[in-house]
Amino acid sequence: GKELIDVGACCPTIFTTGSLVNFLKKEVAAHGKEEVANKYVFLTAGACGPCRFGQYHESYSMALDGLGLRDFRMFLLAQDELDQGPANGGGLEINLPLSLGLIWGILFGDLLSDLEYMTRPYEVHPGETDKVLKASVEYLYGVFRERPDHGAKYGTLAWHLLTNYFTRALREVRKMWDSIEVDRLRVKAKVKITGEFWLQTHEGEGNYNIKRWLEQEDSEVVAPPVAVWLHYLLHPTIRKLEHRHSTSKHPRVEEALLRALERIYRWTYNRFRNALAGLPNELPDQEELRELAEPFYHFELRGGEGHMLIGKALHAYHHKKAHMICELSPYSCMPNTMSVGSMANVIGKYPDLLYAPIEVKGDSEVHALSRCQMILTEAKRRAQEQFEEVLQKTGLTVEQIRRYEKRHPEIQRATYKVPHRGYSGTAANYVLHLAQDRGLARA
Repeated sequence: GKELIDVGACCPTIFTTGSLVNFLKKEVAAHGKEEVANKYVFLTAGACGPCRFGQYHESYSMALDGLGLRDFRMFLLAQDELDQGPANGGGLEINLPLSLGLIWGILFGDLLSDLEYMTRPYEVHPGETDKVLKASVEYLYGVFRERPDHGAKYGTLAWHLLTNYFTRALREVRKMWDSIEVDRLRVKAKVKITGEFWLQTHEGEGNYNIKRWLEQEDSEVVAPPVAVWLHYLLHPTIRKLEHRHSTSKHPRVEEALLRALERIYRWTYNRFRNALAGLPNELPDQEELRELAEPFYHFELRGGEGHMLIGKALHAYHHKKAHMICELSPYSCMPNTMSVGSMANVIGKYPDLLYAPIEVKGDSEVHALSRCQMILTEAKRRAQEQFEEVLQKTGLTVEQIRRYEKRHPEIQRATYKVPHRGYSGTAANYVLHLAQDRGLARA
């Protein structure tokens, strides 16, 4: 990435450009430039604002010129336009079926990520989660590929929203995850990932493989869903209409439509969650995130994660969804730097909030991970204290629970839902659930 684009580019631009170039170089070497230009198209997002996210395509164009692939087709998908019609240059029509397929694919990816990260730290047979995850992705690939055609616009929208086609597929996926045996008595620190959008959702060298590293360090990762960002995109427009700052002739009608769209979005996501036994995490309420962040960061300061970085950290803290926050910041990212600076004020008000800000430069992995490890040590201690507190409160022992698990093997399935009982850790909630909901404390 650094070789082919300007030196002022930010971290995500460099990594994504480098990834694109790496792939195309291999394909050109194997098949030649002409076949690559005919066979592939590249679809990326376009936007505007204080973040350079919307200008990534300029760096991609520069890199493609450097490779001698000026004829390579690249298309922009506008964040606020689902039906853009045929793209210039041919080969791709950005229409409602494509856009809805992409959005549904993102939602499914989030749901599978939640299952992956809440299962793998507790798997009894190492490697089983990754194996089932791969099978699930391959199965769902076929489901999306075989989607029936229901026309270009309203027919396909109604079908995507109302059909049982996708929920049936997710129930099949749930059966696959049924086979994984887990041990939820392993005490793990729960770590919520926040930060710049690309860096927090990325898995690989771009963020030092930090999610896998955290699992190796005896942690359970709470991965950030892209669905929260899609939900957030509705709210700036809603607030403009709410305060009559819009040029719309019918602001009340448009506001009502957007509110209805938001309810449909949450209903759709919950419908998919319920097909997976309600295991994936719920979407946080955007209004609550805004209210939590407002004393520290105004929601109108948009760009990057903005107020959501603070809102999500405080949401996890107040609702006891994690023991610590690991915030990933790419170097040279202006909006993220503002959010991280505001977190100093948050820590001043909530000194017991465990917060590890990690700057990702691409060349300082040991320093970044050791910084995270210092905070993680305290998170592990808290997780162990919570577990021991629950054992003492319920009067149970680990041996008693093990005997109960042998008599009731269904509770060791990955798809068995353990409700949140006011503790951050999975092990503590599990013991309290067995004691209170299944009557083990009275047995």
